[in-house]
This record gives sequence, structure tokens and C-alpha cells, in this order.
Amino acid sequence: MLQELTIRNFAIIESLNLSFQEGMTVLTGETGAGKSIIIDALGLLVGGRGSVDFIRHGEDKLEIQGLFTVNSQNKGCLEALEHNGIDASDGMVVLERILFQSGKNTCRINGKLATTVVLREIGSRLIDIHSQHEHQELMNDEFHLQLLDRFAWKDIEPTLVRYQTEYIAYTEMKSKWQNWTKNEQELAQRLDMLRFQQDEITSANLRLGEEEGLMEQKHVLANFEKINENLQSAYAALQGEERGLEFISEAMRYVATASDILSEYKSLSESVASSFYLLEESAMQIRQELDNLEFQPDELDTIETRLNELSQLKRKYGKTVEAIIQYNEEIDQEILELSDQETHLDQLEQDLESAKDRLSVLASKLTAIRQKAAIRLGKQIKNELNQLYMEKAIFQVNFTTQTSEFTENGVDKVAFYMSTNPGEPLKALSKVASGGELSRMMLALKTIFSRHQGITSIIFDEVDTGVSGRVAQAIAEKIYAVAIGSQVLCISHLPQVAAMADNHFYISKATTGKRTVTSVTPLSGDEKIEEISRMIAGIEVTDVTKQHANEMLTQAMKIKSQKQA
Repeated sequence: MLQELTIRNFAIIESLNLSFQEGMTVLTGETGAGKSIIIDALGLLVGGRGSVDFIRHGEDKLEIQGLFTVNSQNKGCLEALEHNGIDASDGMVVLERILFQSGKNTCRINGKLATTVVLREIGSRLIDIHSQHEHQELMNDEFHLQLLDRFAWKDIEPTLVRYQTEYIAYTEMKSKWQNWTKNEQELAQRLDMLRFQQDEITSANLRLGEEEGLMEQKHVLANFEKINENLQSAYAALQGEERGLEFISEAMRYVATASDILSEYKSLSESVASSFYLLEESAMQIRQELDNLEFQPDELDTIETRLNELSQLKRKYGKTVEAIIQYNEEIDQEILELSDQETHLDQLEQDLESAKDRLSVLASKLTAIRQKAAIRLGKQIKNELNQLYMEKAIFQVNFTTQTSEFTENGVDKVAFYMSTNPGEPLKALSKVASGGELSRMMLALKTIFSRHQGITSIIFDEVDTGVSGRVAQAIAEKIYAVAIGSQVLCISHLPQVAAMADNHFYISKATTGKRTVTSVTPLSGDEKIEEISRMIAGIEVTDVTKQHANEMLTQAMKIKSQKQA
């Protein structure tokens, strides 16, 4: 549910803070006051296309923030949040969008930076904005299959999940088969190239850890003179002319003599003696290392040549020796398959045919489930249309089955068709012309699908256009029915709709200085009666219209009590 909305510097809105409640909220006001601007701001907040034209004149940026509450019923939203690494464990979702004059966008979800794609993914599961001119999924045949599946989700989910798993395996297998059935010359050229690569890698006789060992040997040979010079100096300091060990030997004798006299010096004598013998042994080891040192310039050239060979192979086949060896194992398998192409192709074709058979069985099950669901959907929509005074309307789900072409969702193409008057042929929903009839049709569909979409808030932007009288009352009651137990925001010019609202906001604009500013006022009591009277009568409000408005509110309370019972 949308709880809080903050808008700054959006069109003629300078600064606006709104709090919303559950149930049905209506927004009314004069044409041009900014009602639809609020809906536009919400659309931008949930990932709609941004434009610098939205930014209030003279400002460098616009800001929109919205606070939503979600629970376990909003499963799709919670899954999308988790998938994108966004924490909503407290049941709160805060969307924020800032649009700068430079065209730069900054989007955040619960304080975490997000792309507009992620914002749209999350936003579409929080709000469903429906307007007279933008019918979204319901007006697009491409989405009708998804809507039908949502309606029948409990029945169709197990089969659809199995189908989609098989479909992924099938498409991968088909792609592999297509690659194998390419031009024979291409395959022959590929085989020649792989064999050349295999020969080059095999002849290199690669060994794990070899490169590291060669680098160490290279380091030693490149620093031979330094190593020799330092070992010579160390040996000379111990056993050379300076005879460092002789001085330590003398010190050892002196301390030993002192310890013979006074036992307290015994540990000191042992320490000096231990140091002498250790240094003497070290001197012997240094001498041995000097005797073993032998500069081999040819060996350095050999190492350089081998390292260069390994470098060339890494540039071609992998970043490391391990990767090259792995690549060689992979091309071994591909060479084996290419060499035995006919047998391999036969096996692939058999596997592909088996996968196709499994898909066909599951696709047929999907079609059967959908066709049964379409009958139930048709009956429910017929019932909704009857309540909206479209008793003669006919609704039908048209199926087109492509048995030879599998898609991610089966072999069905679905389109919603209807006829609004007796004798008229069924037409695609997108081609129904009458604005009033279309409004009722869309509301009937929304009433049904809102139960299956898990959307936090549904927004109707003047969907009651083109209706009046008893139809207007029926639409008002239908919108209220959708709002029971959820949240609906509705922009309307119909007093019948306003009378049914649980919450009523009046949108107005005024000129302050030389600037136009939009403001929002919550209405209750006499204020609500005054506004409904204005909606009934237009400019001049009389006692009669106020009495009529009061009667409408009284009647609305009775209807709402009956629907809640």
C-alpha cells in the first residue's frame, strides 16, 4: 500500500506531501488543477520514462519519494526485491527518484542505488496505473496470455514450471543441433583448425607449475653476480682475512674460563659456544654454496625461450597454463565429435525428437488448462459487465495454437475479444471504439485481475470518462468493490464516484506572485458535500444541489455497509 508521497518541483507542483490510507481515495478538482500531474509523478516514481520537461521552470531538479508497505500477499514484489539484493524485512519499501536538468537520473530503493530498469521491475509490482488513454497490459494482445495464466495460476503453475524447464533444455539442444548441421566445409575447416591447435599445445608438453619454476630459475640466473658477491663477502667476514670466527672463538674460551671460576657464567658460556658452532656450520654451508655456484649463460637463454613459448600459447589459448590444458581437453572432445559427426548428429536428432515429444505433451496440458480457465474467466467478466449495465456484451478468449512452434509459455497465443452490442461481430479488445463501453470493460477486467496480480495499489485515472447516470453509479460501486481490503486511488469528475470514496482529496491551483502552485486539501463533512455539489452543478452551487450531494453520500454509506457485510 502507498502510505506517503512527496513531490518537489514537478511541473506546477512546487512541494507536496500526501498521506494515503487503505480503501478508496478519490482526487477531484477543476480541469488543469494538477490531478493527473500527481499520477504522472507516481508513474515516474515507479520507473516511467523521464523527461526534463517535467522539472518545474527555474529549478535544476525534481524529486519524488514514495513509502510503501508490503506483506506476504505481495509475493511478486518481495521476490523481485530479494532478487535485486534489497532488504525489505521490515515490510517497508521506499522508492526515490531524482531527475536533473542535465538528464541524469538517480534512483534508490530502500536507500540502495538502482537502475531505472530495477525501479520499473519493483514499481510495477507495487502500483498499477490505469488511465483512459493508457490501458497497459489489458489493451495489448501480447500480455493477454500472461493475464490468463495469472487468473489460472494455481491450476497452471506446476505444469508451466515443468514445461519451461523442458523448454530450456530443448532450446539448448536445438541450438547445438543447428550448429552441427552447418555447412560441411565450415565443419571441415573447424576440424583442421582444432587439430592444428591440439598439435601445437600437445607438442609444447605443458606441465602444471612449470612456468613458476622457470621464473624462479630465471630470477636466480639473472642475479648470479649479486648472489656470488654477497656469499663471498659473508664467507670472508667469517673465515677470511678478518677471521671473524677466531674472535668469537677467543670470546668463547674467555667466557668458558670465567664460568669455571664462577658457575653463574655457565649459561652465558653455553650461549656463546652455541653461537660459535652455528656460525661455523653456516660458514661451511656458505663455502659449499660457493663451490656449487656455476654461471650458465646458455641455461638463461633456454629459460627465456621456454617462457616466450608459454607466453605465445597463453595469448592464443588461455591466460594460464592451467587454462590452456583445460582448453586442450575441451577441443579433444570436440575433435572426437567432429570426427564422428554422422553418429553424433543421429544421436542429437533422436534426443531432440524425444525432447520435442515431451514438450508437446506438456504444451497440450497447458492448452487444456487455459481453455478451461478461459471459460471461467468469460463467465466472471460477463457477470461484472452485467453489473455495469452491459448485459448484451459478449466476451471471449480467442486461442491460436501453433503446434509446430514452441515458445517459453507453450504453443498458445491468446487475445481477448468482445462485442458490446447484439448483432456486432466479436473484435479485439484494443479495437473497441466507445469510450464509455471501453471504460466499463477495462474496469470489469481490472476487478477480476486485481485479485490475481498481488499489486499493492491500483490507480484509476479518469476511467469513468464517457459515462453518466446509472452507469456512473455502477462504476462507482465497482471501483469501491476493488478497493475493499486493498487500496485504490481514483481521479474522477463523477459525483457518484466521489460519494463512494473513503478518503477525498481536493486538488486546486493558485497563483502566488507570478508562479502557479498546486495544493491538495483533504475533505470531510461539509467540505465534501460542497465539492460533490460543485461536481453535480458546475459553477453555481445551490441548496438543492447540496441536498442532492448529501443524499448521494447517505446512499453511498448504505451501499458501502452492504458490500462490507
